Amino acid sequence: MTTKYTTDHEYIRIEGATGTVGITLFAQEQLGDIVFVELPGIGKVLNKGDEAAVVESVKAASEIYAPVSGTVTEINTALNSEPGLVNQDPHSAGWMFKIQLSNPSEPRRSAG
Repeated sequence: MTTKYTTDHEYIRIEGATGTVGITLFAQEQLGDIVFVELPGIGKVLNKGDEAAVVESVKAASEIYAPVSGTVTEINTALNSEPGLVNQDPHSAGWMFKIQLSNPSEPRRSAG
């Protein structure tokens, strides 16, 4: 398992050809209390750098960008009713979506 970070403070935890995407501890601290998360649809095809999700906090709304190219295979539905999980545990319970990498060498070059 490898974790890469983008300059926009997203992370991707790679296991095989699947990546789990979320925002870093730093990002959630900068946003403050998160009140809503808009996640991508399962099956959505994303290119690296595409807007993938939106996080709204008491301070601002922030776009989450795809750190790699691929297809969304799973979303964290718990965030629909408990968006604060991103604040409580951004690297575990607060993950946002999983993506099947279309180019497995892409994250080796750089996630962001």
